[in-house]
Amino acid sequence: MKKMLAGALAGAAITVLAMAGGAQAQTYNLTLCGASPGGLWSLLGAGVDAAVKKAFPGSTVTYQTSGGGLANVALLDQGKCDLAIIHDAEAKLAIGGKPPFQGPIDSMATVAQLYTWAPMQAIVNADYAKEHNLATLEDIAEQKLPIRIALNKRGNIVSSVGESMLNAIGASPDEIKSWGGDVQFAASGEQGDLMRDRRIDMILNSLFVNHSSIRELASSIDVKLLPVTQETADKVIEEWDIKPFTIKNESYDWTDSDVLTVTVSAQLFVRADADETMVHDITKALVDNADQLNGVHKAMAPLDVALMAGAKTVPYHPAARKVYEDAGH
Repeated sequence: MKKMLAGALAGAAITVLAMAGGAQAQTYNLTLCGASPGGLWSLLGAGVDAAVKKAFPGSTVTYQTSGGGLANVALLDQGKCDLAIIHDAEAKLAIGGKPPFQGPIDSMATVAQLYTWAPMQAIVNADYAKEHNLATLEDIAEQKLPIRIALNKRGNIVSSVGESMLNAIGASPDEIKSWGGDVQFAASGEQGDLMRDRRIDMILNSLFVNHSSIRELASSIDVKLLPVTQETADKVIEEWDIKPFTIKNESYDWTDSDVLTVTVSAQLFVRADADETMVHDITKALVDNADQLNGVHKAMAPLDVALMAGAKTVPYHPAARKVYEDAGH
């Protein structure tokens, strides 16, 4: 993908205002590429805006809707936004030059890790699980079950991760269909209805633990959460450079043990050639005002500076890394 020299874009967004007594105060007018207008990423955009405003009064970080992380890779590469939220798995595709990208993209740099707790949850109809003695995801392949599974919509990275999980256990969509089952691709909001209407037997999707959609589903039908083996988790982690995740037993009142799975994470990125002062100031604003991000949604309560500094997929911008080092991370 054609790279554009856009370091000046962020620099041009920095405005210096003369203040009383000759002092200078820096303000920023930046664009953050997110996803849909009403999802968690829009709330994170509002949190980033609030943190920057608190540190640099008069500043604005404008949330720009987009097709999501894959689209944001291109938008950031083209200099069409100053900041972008991108999943770790999406960044892995970009730096590796794998589809949908036409070649490696090395124009990204990390500013902050935002969350690591959107695990892939295999939620199966409890009646189906009991009938087929289904206790782990691997049982699907071992028994060649005619199961109907819903993954997220094609083009959504968690759909690809879900398909990788099925491939890792030896149950590709084609194999499942050959056993009499089916793999459908549906948006998160549609999956619960498919399950309640008995049109699918299992959902495999990235959702926050105890998400409202899971609670609503569990209140209408009996469900079971399937773990994966460490071997399966390791295969998917290696493929996507994502993380393992354990869903604790106490997370749901209908589980009877901890459940091992994998999770996607989201990070805030800038261009690697972004203005160093801007990157330093935005990172410092997030570090000093992490509560502005914590407050956008109860799911963001675990975010702290150590987690912000803990991303591994794409190197941090040097100016951001310096902020974390100064903060002891």
